[in-house]
Amino acid sequence: MAYIKNLFDKNFLEYASYVIKDRAIPDLEDGLKPVQRRILHSLFEMDDGKFHKVANVVGHCMKYHPHGDASIGSALVVLANKDLFIDRQGNFGNIYTGDEASAARYIECRATPLSKDIFYNPKLTDMADSYDGRNREPVLFPAKIPVALVMGAEGIAVGMSTKILPHNAIEVLEAEKACLLGKKFQLFPDFPTGGMVDVSDYRDGNGRALVRARLDTSDPKRIVIRELPFGSTTESIMGSIETAAKAGRIKIQGINDYTTEKVEIEIKLARGVYSEETVDALFAFTECEQSISVNFLVIKDGLPAVMTVTEVVKHHAKQLVKILTKELELEKKELLDRLHLRTLERIFIEERIYKNIEKMKTAKGVGDSVISGFKPFLKEVGSRGVSHDDVEHLLKIPIRRISLYDINRAREEMAQIQARIKAINAHLKNITAYAISFLDGIIAKIQADEELGRGERKTKVGVFDKVDVKEVVKRDLELKYDKKTGYLGTAVAGDVVATVSPFDRILTVRNNGTWTVADLPDKVFAGPNAWWIGVADKDELSRTIFTIIYKEKESGYACIKRCVIEGWIMNKEYSLVPEGATALHVDTRQKFSFTLRYTPRPRLKVLAENFRAQDYQVKGLKAGGVRLAAKEAAKVDVK
Repeated sequence: MAYIKNLFDKNFLEYASYVIKDRAIPDLEDGLKPVQRRILHSLFEMDDGKFHKVANVVGHCMKYHPHGDASIGSALVVLANKDLFIDRQGNFGNIYTGDEASAARYIECRATPLSKDIFYNPKLTDMADSYDGRNREPVLFPAKIPVALVMGAEGIAVGMSTKILPHNAIEVLEAEKACLLGKKFQLFPDFPTGGMVDVSDYRDGNGRALVRARLDTSDPKRIVIRELPFGSTTESIMGSIETAAKAGRIKIQGINDYTTEKVEIEIKLARGVYSEETVDALFAFTECEQSISVNFLVIKDGLPAVMTVTEVVKHHAKQLVKILTKELELEKKELLDRLHLRTLERIFIEERIYKNIEKMKTAKGVGDSVISGFKPFLKEVGSRGVSHDDVEHLLKIPIRRISLYDINRAREEMAQIQARIKAINAHLKNITAYAISFLDGIIAKIQADEELGRGERKTKVGVFDKVDVKEVVKRDLELKYDKKTGYLGTAVAGDVVATVSPFDRILTVRNNGTWTVADLPDKVFAGPNAWWIGVADKDELSRTIFTIIYKEKESGYACIKRCVIEGWIMNKEYSLVPEGATALHVDTRQKFSFTLRYTPRPRLKVLAENFRAQDYQVKGLKAGGVRLAAKEAAKVDVK
């Protein structure tokens, strides 16, 4: 058993770690989940400037992703609909209506230039073996911007989940610039569906965001939904409105969807109902307003970590400087290598060093003659000198190239290389300014490319007035009770005991001293001659004192108990009196007098006594009552 338990624990931990790191949670460095990273890697490998069938991209990606074509295809569609890193051609679905994309064999895609600027640099990307060991795939892309912030993410792992809201790309880049300059910045979500957002409780990415649809109420007899709240589609929002209408929470005549490239849902209001008085009900009872809990969980240094928006921007500002420094140093090294070879080639050809090898009969003699031929020009060659690899390179120059060699063109090329090296040195000395210029270039590309669709902010930030459901719904339903039959509800033929709303909860104190709280019933059996029936409003009940006069089971003595009902579990039965006791009277008045009458007994002279309820203290709900007299009670008369 111990072996099985250890095996189970080990396998479960491995599975949990795999789901967290390799499936559900994005990595902080490039903001991508593994399937997204593999899709982009496939697009970079296949890139020839033309569109590719999504089915071919999916097939190519299966070399790296061991979870089948369905998961790859759906992830590619979601990534493409972000309008950032993948160009689309064909029907990729509709983020407004929720319509699905066409089959993978009908739609096409390719990597955008922006994705190459942000992710693509094979020389700086760490690679690892794919799941079957046949191919190499990136461990992480060297991303130059906080992609997790721009795209957002959602995932459920074992014991944890992430919910990152998308942000405006330009605003994120401006925040990264501000961070590099040491200035303060603040970021709020921006959604592709537009709408409005209340970020008063956003708490830098780990709180809550309240999102709303944008409503057009210019016509008093109809409301038009122009933009959707994040997470909703036209179909889901219409369904919620129809459900609310059936429940009587809003009164509408009809609803029509005219959505094409823009959202347009028309709500025709019922007779006598106007737009202004319906807006709050739409926010209270439909998907026109939703609360989104946010949890900024990412993989950082191989471990899950909860971060804030500010921390992520600061991290990527430092990462951008590191990546750009590596890129510049790598480019400088390559340019120096190229300049060295061009210098050798120029001298080799211009000074006719190649003539020295005509008389040589051995490979060693050929090499030595070339090296000795460069001795008068070592000052031009520089400190690197002439290596055997350099000699091999020079000896491979074809005769045609030597005969057509243009000295002036070679000198011009070398001058350009030297100018670029000088510029790189300047950038390395002022790397922060270079990083800011890089971000300015990305911003300019986003603003110039209308297809990216992420230039201007789409979601309006504001503070919403809280909608109180109880205030929105009118209390116009009659709660009736039939004392004889004991039935209670809105569909009962009896006396009206309260005017209520559909969302009120009802407190019922029965004739045996038991009580329950339940939702408003159409018809339910509460028992005949109930003591008290009313709305279970906690604020009101906290100020309501229940006075219970009851008779003990064994002795028959009368007791009084005063208490306040403050909390409950729905539909659970509680008791105000001890088990077996008989409730004689229940009252909610602060002050009242009552007469307690006793059962006649031999030598019992006093058969009735007067009491005042206010003379007794209010105790806890579970506390016992106070005995009024050591005499068997017959009944209570209340004034």
